[in-house]
Amino acid sequence: MTNSAAERMARAGFPFARFMQNHVPLPAANWFINHSRKLTRLDGGVTRETVTADGVPCIRLVPPGSPTDRVLLYLHGGGFVFGLSMLHLQTGAWLARKMESQVLMVDYRLAPQHPFPAALDDCATAYRRLLQQGVPAGDITVAGDSAGGNLTLALLMKLRDEGDPLPAAAACLSPVADLSVARDQTDYRDPMLPPKAMELYSRSYVAGHDPRDPLISPVFGRWDGLPPLLIHAGEDEILREDAVRVAELARAAGVEARLEIYPRMWHVWQINLGMPEAVHSLDDIAQFLRAHQHDRTG
Repeated sequence: MTNSAAERMARAGFPFARFMQNHVPLPAANWFINHSRKLTRLDGGVTRETVTADGVPCIRLVPPGSPTDRVLLYLHGGGFVFGLSMLHLQTGAWLARKMESQVLMVDYRLAPQHPFPAALDDCATAYRRLLQQGVPAGDITVAGDSAGGNLTLALLMKLRDEGDPLPAAAACLSPVADLSVARDQTDYRDPMLPPKAMELYSRSYVAGHDPRDPLISPVFGRWDGLPPLLIHAGEDEILREDAVRVAELARAAGVEARLEIYPRMWHVWQINLGMPEAVHSLDDIAQFLRAHQHDRTG
């Protein structure tokens, strides 16, 4: 298959991405991410608003004509150490338009200053705030990429165990589901996620806690009672087997779970919105999540 021009452009940016992850200090990288995010323009008439959910900073994305009682809670990636970026905003805006739904993007606290369970607690607070505002659980969906995929799964387990009503469905984009193991890239060709950087991210977030805690590494948790799951991963990414294990564990517990592995794709390729593979993945995610929300037409 011939690579698209957008894919070639994305691949050309990999050396810069690896350099940022391996060599740029986290404060400097997050300054750049935050500055770029402020300058981001969203397409399709999607507006954004900075809000708080019981003290947790969030960004609300609103497509034209969307109802106020249908919300996607989006948990961004970034290894638990990088903040909400312009690429995440653009991805969230795409999903907002496709789902005809508001998107609440949680700007959770970051490691190493705020290790586990700070990010997870912020995500739970944001979800519960939606319930308090009158949004039915059946009209809330959750999605997250990479570390955000981890937080998505951990959030579902936390909500179930603490007796909260669960969202209608969830989607994980290249989730990291096991922080207890060292990563070996021998069998993978992932150009986006260096193993050395992954070790730093894991240490920063785990910070002395048991890495086999199910809320840190969901593969060690109970999977029964969770809502339907959609998992997308790239064929070449170092976290591919995490995605496979998530699907297998969920299905074994009786949870509806669908896994899609995209040929030649790398870690969270969906943020490259010019690529046909990114559009296909995000459209599939939007359709899946929307199909599981309450039917608002009747």
